Amino acid sequence: MNMSVTEQDKKKVLRLALFAGEIMLCNGGETYRVEDTILRICHSRNIYHVSAFVTPTVIIIADDRHDGFSFMKSIDTRTTNLQKVAMVNNFSREFVKSDIALDDAILHLQAILEKSEYPDWFRVVLCAIASSMFTGMLGGSPPDLLCALVISLIATVTSIKMYDLDNNSFLSNAVSGVIIAILAILSLKSGIGNNMDMIIVGSIMPLLPGVSFTNGLRDFIAGDLISGMSKVFEAAVLAVAIAISAGSVLSIYIRYGGVI
Repeated sequence: MNMSVTEQDKKKVLRLALFAGEIMLCNGGETYRVEDTILRICHSRNIYHVSAFVTPTVIIIADDRHDGFSFMKSIDTRTTNLQKVAMVNNFSREFVKSDIALDDAILHLQAILEKSEYPDWFRVVLCAIASSMFTGMLGGSPPDLLCALVISLIATVTSIKMYDLDNNSFLSNAVSGVIIAILAILSLKSGIGNNMDMIIVGSIMPLLPGVSFTNGLRDFIAGDLISGMSKVFEAAVLAVAIAISAGSVLSIYIRYGGVI
């Protein structure tokens, strides 16, 4: 590999590293993993005077020298797609080991970014099946499993559609929590379900931000305190949104004569 790096190539490498970090961060990658990937890509092309600062909402890459370059990317939307994170991980390893041209590397990352996700109907079906299984694990009866499956279908579709409209996880989770509680009450009153608590607990499982909470803890362990705190707090807020929305419906139901 040529040891000299032109200014133009340096810019391309930094943009490439920023692009790889953006894909990982937008799809649920941990902060320390994003920073490590960025630095590895830069070091592989003999750019060592580089610092990376990553939070859940921004990525900053800067050349430490006085005449260096700085690049920043704001992260507006975040989701969980660990397949893309794994693909960028594999790409970075290949890039470090080989002499892949920078233009080809950018095209490779663009292909990863544009890779289609699982269709919504597939995600909805799997969430519904998982919900019914959780209900069964918690001691729900077969009718409870059926209720959880149907309710989770409706709640997951609602959550996806609302998020597509506004990119607001708090609102989509809160509305889904209300729908789950109302449908669980209706299933009990109609005589279809037997245990409303089992139905509700199973139905809300796909909405819980488990990956975000786990990544936050891993960031804490890795020493990224700001990112760890942000992710844990975000997960807690989303969990509170579900709890308050479902709990409010149940409180109203009990106040006006309902029995759980």
